[in-house]
Formats: sequence, structure tokens, C-alpha cells
Amino acid sequence: MAHIVVLGAGTGGMPAAYELRSKLGREHQITVVNEHAYFQFVPSNPWVAVGWRERGDITFDIAPRLERKNIDFIAKRCEKIDAESSRLELAGGDILTYDFLIIATGPRLAFEEVEGSGPNAGNSHSICTVEHAESTYAAYRKLLEKGGGTIVVGAMPYASCFGPAYEFAFIVDADLRKRGIRDKIRIRFVTPEPYIGHLGLGGVGDSKGMLESEMRDRDIDWVTNARTSRVEAGKMLVEQLGEDGQKSTDHEVKFDLAMMLPAFKGVDALMNVPKLCNPRGFVLTDEFQRNPTYRNIYSAGVCIAIPPVEATPVPTGTPKTGYMIESMVTAIVRNIGNELRGELPDQKGTWNAICLADMGDTGAAFVALPQIPPRQVAWFKKGKWVHMAKIAFEKYFLRKMKKGTSEPVYEKYILSLLGINRLR
Repeated sequence: MAHIVVLGAGTGGMPAAYELRSKLGREHQITVVNEHAYFQFVPSNPWVAVGWRERGDITFDIAPRLERKNIDFIAKRCEKIDAESSRLELAGGDILTYDFLIIATGPRLAFEEVEGSGPNAGNSHSICTVEHAESTYAAYRKLLEKGGGTIVVGAMPYASCFGPAYEFAFIVDADLRKRGIRDKIRIRFVTPEPYIGHLGLGGVGDSKGMLESEMRDRDIDWVTNARTSRVEAGKMLVEQLGEDGQKSTDHEVKFDLAMMLPAFKGVDALMNVPKLCNPRGFVLTDEFQRNPTYRNIYSAGVCIAIPPVEATPVPTGTPKTGYMIESMVTAIVRNIGNELRGELPDQKGTWNAICLADMGDTGAAFVALPQIPPRQVAWFKKGKWVHMAKIAFEKYFLRKMKKGTSEPVYEKYILSLLGINRLR
């Protein structure tokens, strides 16, 4: 009997645990370790930040869901990974040994890289966690009570997940229009991307033209190639770089509410393990999602190291989207199964990407096969159907995680008809 530990219970960790149980049977022990006792559906956080969702709508207790599948759960922070001895040290000093470790922690939010930024500093907000989204909503309510002002939305240098920033900007716009006060509040978008619609991916289809047009239609102005250096109360200091990487303009961006996505780094427990991570703390993996140094450690999701798609004047990272993460998870489960049978890992995720971005009353969707160029397929479409599809997907994914299924047969069948598969 092998003991497989999944570190993290987000959109990578929960499906990993369920798929392990489904594919490997009940003779092996599976334990999930997560800092919090609840699962949160992060893609819904932009809705929480404008009051369209509440915490209870997008979270649930993890333990009873995993127990139904005979999966152990420990709600504690991992303080240290002893990769040489295959042990985890948890908060309070508990020790957990493993035969295989799947790291799916997600990122650490590196607010400290921009002075004065982040909820703790109190000068800017985030929607990276449900707690941060709730704090943003509290600040948004105060702005509504004030009756006017400026909202700045965007991302910091080295950010890699730009979709939620675009979503939040468009959702705020839609919410203000519904309230009849859009003319009272200015929205500005500040991003390190070299152009609107870059998304950390070098663009997908006509994302540049479509998103620029959408911003013009909604009276959202923007600053690209933005290197934010400091955030103060009501003021953001931004250097705009040219294509040559040299500073072209200084901006003093004033605001009443700022929601700026931070750069990501690896969590502390990962960064302290020699040869596990790159300098920013992201786990190094081979084509089979396995760490080259510690062969019984696999990793999936936002916490893995992927090089930037291209060099940009202000550094940007590569996002890891939901279906891309699920393809990593499926490859990992199959490869661990191989190893338990005495075979070599041979499964590779496709890293195909499907993204639904809500705009409040419409939406934008892209498919990139694979997500990292060169691509077999790349298209970007807009329509009200995307808004409805995003709502339906929220309900569908939460139901999957509550019921304990990773890839239902009908999901696999429908996506395969569209040429979208998890494994190569």
C-alpha cells in the first residue's frame, strides 16, 4: 500500500485526490493537506467583490466531501518539506510521511514586491482569495456611498494571472450601469502587459482588438507597459516603459479604490527545499509533471515553473488556467499509477486551455490548444452566451467537487468532440 499526499485543496488538489481514488482503487491511502478547512472557487471572486456572490455561494467544507471517498484530510499549514526523507512537517509539529507527494498549493501572493500594496498595507485590494474579495466589496460599498470617484484595476509587475483583472473591470462597469451611476465613477486599467489582451500569453486570437474595443465602448482608459513602483493612500506611482524597456512616462495615478493583482511566488515551504524550485519558488517539473531531483514529487497548477511566453518590457508571467491544470492532474495520476505497477511515467498533459471571462452582462471566451504557443487552435469570441456559460460552469464545477468526480464521462465525451483532451 502506498501513501499519496496531496498538498493543497484548490482547483488542482481536489480533482487530484478524487482522480487518485478513482484510478488507483481503495488499497492505497490518500491524504489531502490544506491550510484552510474549506474549498473556495476562486474564479467567482470578481462576483464576490461587487456583491453578486457571498462566501457561502462559492465555498464548502472539505472534510465531509473527502471522507465519502475514503480520503483523509488534514486542515493544517505545511511548514516544511523534507524531500530527502519524504516527510512533511505541519503546523503544531505533526509529521506526515509519504510515498508520493503531489504539490498543488497554488501561489504565495507577493504583495511585498511593490511597496505599500495589498490588503495588509491597506492601500490596495485584491480578489485572489475570498477574504480579499470580501474586503474589496467593503471598499466598493464605501465608494458607492460616496457617490463618485475613481477605481483603478490591473496588475503588478511579474503578475501572471490577468483574466480576473479584466473581469473585475468589466463587472464593475456593468454593476455601476445597473445602479445608474456609471457616469459618476471613472475606471482605469493599469497593467504590465505590453498591450491590452496580451494576457501573459502573447494574445489569443483577436484578444487585443476585441478587448481594446470593449474597453473603449465602456469608457475604460488604460496604461500598458506599466511598472508600478509604490502604492500610497489614494495614489499609485507608475512608470510606463517603451518597447525598448526604457522609461517613457511617469504616472501618478490617483484613486478612491484600487484592485491590483499581485505577482505570484512559491509558498515558503517550497522555496526552502534545495533544487525543488526556481528562484521565484515555483516547482520544477519535467514533461511528466515530476520533479527532476525528487522523483516521488509531482506538481500541478499555479505553483509549477513555466517560462514566460515571451520577453516583455515589464516582466509578466504565464498564467495556468483551469483546464490546463486539470490536464496536468490527469497526467500525474496516470504516472503515479504507472510507478505503482513498476512502470515508468509516460503520460503528458496537453495543457489545453479553455477560458470563460465574465463581463457582467456579456463575456469573452478563448480556446488555446495548447495554451503555450505555437498553437494548433487559437480563437477568442465574445457574446452573452459566455456570461451564461460562466454561471453554469461555476455551478457545475462546485457540484463536481462536492460529489467527488474529476472528469465525468459526459464532460470527457463533449470536449473530445471539440478536439479538446487532457492527455497527449
